[in-house]
Amino acid sequence: MADETTKQVIEDDPIEVRKAKRAALIEAGENPYGHAFHYTHHLTDLDEKYASLEDGVSTEDEVDVAGRIMAKRVQGKIAFFELRDATGDIQLFCRINALGEEVFAAMKDLDVGDWIGVHGTMMRTKRGQLSVAVTGYELLSKSLRPLPEKFHGLADKETRYRQRYVDLVMNPEVKSTFEKRFKIVAAIRRYMEQQGFYEVETPFLHPILGGANAKPFVTHFNALDRDYFLRIATELPLKRLLVGGFEKVFEIGRQFRNEGMDPYHNPEFTTMEAYQAFSDLDGMMELTQGFIQAAAMEACGTLQVTYQGTEIDLSGEWRRATMMELASEHAGEEVSFDRTREELVAILEKNGGHAEDAWGKGKLISEIFEAVAEEKLVQPTFVCDHPLEISPLAKKKADNPELTERFELFICGHEYANAFNELNDPVDQAERFRAQVEAKDMGDDEAMGYDADYIRALEYGMPPAGGVGVGIDRLTMLLTDSATIRDVLLFPHMKDEAPASGKAAAAAAAARAAKAEAAEAASEPEPIDFSKVVIEPLFEEQVDFDTFSKSDFRAVKVKECVAVPKSKKLLQFTLDDGTDAERIILSGIHAYYEPEELVGKTLVAIVNLPPRKMMGVESCGMLLSAVHEEKVEGDATEERLNLLMVSDRIPAGAKLY
Repeated sequence: MADETTKQVIEDDPIEVRKAKRAALIEAGENPYGHAFHYTHHLTDLDEKYASLEDGVSTEDEVDVAGRIMAKRVQGKIAFFELRDATGDIQLFCRINALGEEVFAAMKDLDVGDWIGVHGTMMRTKRGQLSVAVTGYELLSKSLRPLPEKFHGLADKETRYRQRYVDLVMNPEVKSTFEKRFKIVAAIRRYMEQQGFYEVETPFLHPILGGANAKPFVTHFNALDRDYFLRIATELPLKRLLVGGFEKVFEIGRQFRNEGMDPYHNPEFTTMEAYQAFSDLDGMMELTQGFIQAAAMEACGTLQVTYQGTEIDLSGEWRRATMMELASEHAGEEVSFDRTREELVAILEKNGGHAEDAWGKGKLISEIFEAVAEEKLVQPTFVCDHPLEISPLAKKKADNPELTERFELFICGHEYANAFNELNDPVDQAERFRAQVEAKDMGDDEAMGYDADYIRALEYGMPPAGGVGVGIDRLTMLLTDSATIRDVLLFPHMKDEAPASGKAAAAAAAARAAKAEAAEAASEPEPIDFSKVVIEPLFEEQVDFDTFSKSDFRAVKVKECVAVPKSKKLLQFTLDDGTDAERIILSGIHAYYEPEELVGKTLVAIVNLPPRKMMGVESCGMLLSAVHEEKVEGDATEERLNLLMVSDRIPAGAKLY
């Protein structure tokens, strides 16, 4: 009776069944994890070689192939397997007469997912299926975990990112994306070498933060007993090489910025940065257009590509326009330094932006450009003449010191490249470094440090030079029609995986409880002084029930929440509203909540409002919040906001009355 119970448990658990097969093989003196197998062909090679083989014809041509079993079908004394290698699939035709009873029985016992090496002859079945008629096989690796039938939906997408190794097996298009990524990088590298550039390697660990404005990852260098930064850019080391006499240098490598994650940003990403002595912005535009076109031709075979339903023409000469020209064009009025600060603030706020008191005209112009023009730059456009205020490392324009010799390349409303006529005046650079240090002292943790060695290098003399940086991940998204950066990263960063069940789950729950208890003991919640609360007067105007009932209020579950790029206020929610489709809603509440703390919450939304485009994203509905004013000093008040959250027991899509 006990034996039957044990057997039943094993049969109900496919992993335990496979573990039992593994144990039986070892007990029989067989190694379920074999050694090297010398194959004669890849599977696609066989497709090409025997393309003209007629139906029902068998050959004496012997082949050795290896791969993973993707499917099997047993019909009495015949068995069919689908074998997959790195290049494609082929059918294995197995007959008991050819293999013998013992070998045939062993092959029948193989599982989908097992890796095998096969010896056989080529044939085509009467139904026209090219096959290997198996005469012998070797088990190369026993699979203990069954492959899934398929992956679909958001929850499964999370699993796909976590288990990319399974995603690659089950979804050939995913593998194709990363094959294209390889081609893109190889094409860029080849193009740069053809233009006479040397590929170099610079340190990942930097003693001083520099090359960009970004929040760094910090680590401790034990041998030197001091903190170092994972690099946020390769710019300053590469320009030191120009000082040393190299004329053309580039580097393809990882950068690290301890910032948020969204569809276009990942804290760990890949760039290509290039610097050319005696060149300028025109040279960098030609270079940028050249390597992007080379990458497109290699990965796509054409310069006419489609990204998320939008046709992009990468051929011809790309448009060149100034930031103020584009801002004025799309704002419908002049945007320039000739306008007063108050006028620029009014233009920005009229177009949905918000001005900070510390911003000068240059920053306001760039914000207006972002608000009105960025998302409309669909075809490749070089945006030139950036304000000095937002370009601390760029050279000033000779005819207008308020502007810099800089461009950004925009395609489909997103930035793909950033280029400068590089600043080579050590006195000017030192002054800008000092301004960055002052900003850091004022609390800006993204400001650069003062790099005295870089100033010393410039004092030896750096030739005039052009420099450009391009995001490889974002370019790969464009050329593979991928909606999110996670789709082009083999191993994207994810939150910790929740424990499945059992002891692990219990341990995790206990740890969370202990942490919560400790936090509660350490600090009591801040009391609310309701005497300072100022409530907006109730509406006097009444509405009838029919008018009220036209608003569709629904409970929604937060599946994903990320900060909207280049927006200080907006969070982008991916919501389950009880339908099969995901609902995207943008809400300007980032000042009150961090996106990660809202994932999994149950909120209330109006779902039948007309869609509204914000920062290039279509928002379909509105989340409800409770807003009030609180007295702070004297008669002054500050707005307080609480997102309306309800019980998680309420299902997604439940209607509110």
